[in-house]
Amino acid sequence: MKNFAVAAAVAAIVVPAASASIRITEAMSASGSGGTADWIEVTNYGSSAVDITGWRMDDGSFSFANSAALLGITSIGAGETVIFVEGAVGDVSGFRSFWGGLSGVQVGYYAGSGVSFSSNGDAAVLFNLSGAEMSNRAAFGAATSGSSFYFDTVNNNGIVSTVGTIGTQVTFATTGIPVNIGSLGTAIGIPAPGAMALLGVAGLVGGRRRR
Repeated sequence: MKNFAVAAAVAAIVVPAASASIRITEAMSASGSGGTADWIEVTNYGSSAVDITGWRMDDGSFSFANSAALLGITSIGAGETVIFVEGAVGDVSGFRSFWGGLSGVQVGYYAGSGVSFSSNGDAAVLFNLSGAEMSNRAAFGAATSGSSFYFDTVNNNGIVSTVGTIGTQVTFATTGIPVNIGSLGTAIGIPAPGAMALLGVAGLVGGRRRR
């Protein structure tokens, strides 16, 4: 009972402290429109949901003044991965169809002058409503036609996706024409919801037992 009480007390402290961590985990550049449009994948590696109302994105200029609004998604759950495609709300259904439906994956959109990715290399970043950067600066080199770039939590340089399994991430080729390669809706090493809090509790309770 004593250990349970300690664990409960620690959990109340650890859960808020384990704040959400938003990262851009994949990006597509040098694509077309509709199903083959440019897009970014955003993952919440934290232990709580994040309200992204009013958030914006920009490319390699990393400028809030030049950024475009992220639309169609207002919250990203703990451990959830979502997609934002360049275009309008009417492009979302065609994009889903091209990439196999994306069942269970939230798909939003953005548009603006100057936020299209360059095929010669570019980057992406997210801002909150106040203009603070809320994600990694996901940089990538010259595009490989039809292939996305993925980013893990260690190496922030864009790595060209190829068909196969990379850690927990499965990269596949679409059946749409032209064929594109990516892994929309999945990311490397996402902890289970609440895992960070539970690890914190286990460590602190374990420390009490050793004294």
